[in-house]
Amino acid sequence: MEPIQIAIIVFIALFILSGVFIVRQQQIAVVERFGKFLSIRKPGFQLRIPIVDRIAGKVNLRIQQLDVMVETKTKDDVFVKIKVSVQYVVLPEKVYDAFYRLENPHGQITSYVFDVVRAEVPKLRLDDVFEKKDDIAIAIRRELEEAMNTYGYGIIKALVTDIDPDEEVKNAMNRINAAERIKVAAEYEGEAERIRIVAKATAEAESKRLQGQGIADQRREIAKGLEESVEVLNKVGINSQEASALIVITQHYDTLHGISENTKSNLILLPNSPNAASDMLNQMVASFSATNEISRMQDNDEV
Repeated sequence: MEPIQIAIIVFIALFILSGVFIVRQQQIAVVERFGKFLSIRKPGFQLRIPIVDRIAGKVNLRIQQLDVMVETKTKDDVFVKIKVSVQYVVLPEKVYDAFYRLENPHGQITSYVFDVVRAEVPKLRLDDVFEKKDDIAIAIRRELEEAMNTYGYGIIKALVTDIDPDEEVKNAMNRINAAERIKVAAEYEGEAERIRIVAKATAEAESKRLQGQGIADQRREIAKGLEESVEVLNKVGINSQEASALIVITQHYDTLHGISENTKSNLILLPNSPNAASDMLNQMVASFSATNEISRMQDNDEV
């Protein structure tokens, strides 16, 4: 075979092969003929006429994301930086519009995001911006859907992913939050202290009540014992005064005996003679008699 024939065969083979192209999954190829739109080729094996037809471009059908950082001012004159993430996709039925009608989709989406954010945020105070970020995202998506569907783009989601106020404002907010928490902690500590004081006072009151009740019961039993002792002594011919003196002396010696059992005691009982016990009894009887006389005279005066 002549070299010229070989060259012709190679040229024809290369010419045919140049008409073959592959479109990947989730892509659309736009084919033009002599610079004019011819067709849209879907994923798979495709053919074109070499030299006459050319692949003008390929359109990605996968979901894409564009992050936009917008600086604006709130209603209370605080400058904030808001990051908006827009997820969008080229609509398969509108590939022609997406490819030919819109040259810079990123720039178009960015412009609409700036427009919506700077229209919505100045209506809100800084605290409301944090609380209503979902409402801002919904407004952005609504505006983008109305505008971008015309150009063959569908808006999947618009998210406000970050709200960043000025550094001094953040420090002030942190101080306010810290002061508020300290105030709440102080209130709780004060309430806890009040509860402890009330509980302690209640316990002390109950303790004193029980102590007083015990002392009263003790004195009641002592009085009953004394009464029984006087009755027994009266039966053997000892009058009440002598019986009382005898009981006082007996208790006096019982006290001395109880003190002597504790060798480490430093207690000194004054006076400590039997006559002193009798004198105390006489003084008590005289005191009671004087008190009864004064009460009787006051009753006569009132009459």
